[in-house]
Amino acid sequence: MAPSDTISFARGAPSLDIVDVEGLREAAALAFAEDPAGLTGYGTAIGYPPLRAWIAEQHGVDPSQVIVTNGSMQADAFLFETLVGEGDSVVVEKPTYDRTLLSLRKYRRADIHMIDLEPDGLDVTALGAALRDGLKPTLAHVIPNFQNPAGYTLSREKRSALLALAREHDFTIFEDDPYVALRFAGEALPTMLSLDEHGTVVYASSFSKTVCPGVRVGYLVGPAELIARITALATHTYISPSMVAQGIVHQFCASGRIRSSIETVKAALAERAGVLCAALEREIPDARFVAPEGGYFLWVELPEGTDVAALFTAAAERGVQIVKGTDFLLEGGENTLRLAYSGVTPEEIDEGVRRLAEAYEALAPAAA
Repeated sequence: MAPSDTISFARGAPSLDIVDVEGLREAAALAFAEDPAGLTGYGTAIGYPPLRAWIAEQHGVDPSQVIVTNGSMQADAFLFETLVGEGDSVVVEKPTYDRTLLSLRKYRRADIHMIDLEPDGLDVTALGAALRDGLKPTLAHVIPNFQNPAGYTLSREKRSALLALAREHDFTIFEDDPYVALRFAGEALPTMLSLDEHGTVVYASSFSKTVCPGVRVGYLVGPAELIARITALATHTYISPSMVAQGIVHQFCASGRIRSSIETVKAALAERAGVLCAALEREIPDARFVAPEGGYFLWVELPEGTDVAALFTAAAERGVQIVKGTDFLLEGGENTLRLAYSGVTPEEIDEGVRRLAEAYEALAPAAA
């Protein structure tokens, strides 16, 4: 029987203690005081105009190049529906976010090509070889910073190389970047959007990781013509996204509270990532991983032959939730798992890894 105090390494979300609830309360009051008509009306599919303008300013683009949506997953879905037809080739990282795989496979019926992910990001050499061999993708989906599930970051050199490949082979780079602000070590890198001079990149991000998941506010930045097409799709889908949520986020951002919120989250993530790495080294010496420089996730490889599906069950019996690596792959990865450290305290991490090690050790006789 599992302990009553379940410790979850499964959810990529901040714990309540690092969410600026007071700042959100103040932002909500200001939003309703300053623009009650704007918040309570339907609005338009572009999103809340002041927030759209703020986002455009952050990225140095015209507001016509921005659409604000109900979370970044909806932004992803709109982009896929606009650009990806049934049977179109799409490049994704191996491993990649499980919801991306679901959307592309189930709803778009795309022809997915997984390219290996290395500690410094997508293997652009392998992608280049596949392109020369005849691969003609419509889109390449990349999570460049602190990738979900691996936690890896695309290097500066690989960003430039990927842009060059996209121009040469005429495909769109979808730069899916919800974790960009959450760097707690190392040097910040320029977005591919900022390096792009040819309209090759469509950029997405989210306030779920820097404000809180409950606001459900994400956005796309891209060529104005493409954003106009997506706006028409959004209009037919829901008339407009939530003006209330977006108005609150705008006040949170414009007031500067988002900066202090990000610093609070980064400090917590840095501590939690350090505790997790130390606990794994101490409790499960067989585990192989790359210490993250930001974001929410750590990718763990266990020795070949380890059955992580069995480990998943054994861990659950001990009150620990993990995510199997196979969830992020089309095939393989039976010896891998993802651990999210964003929603657990340092004390919970130590106890959770101790229980996970106990589950792993319990499987050892079966693997022998």
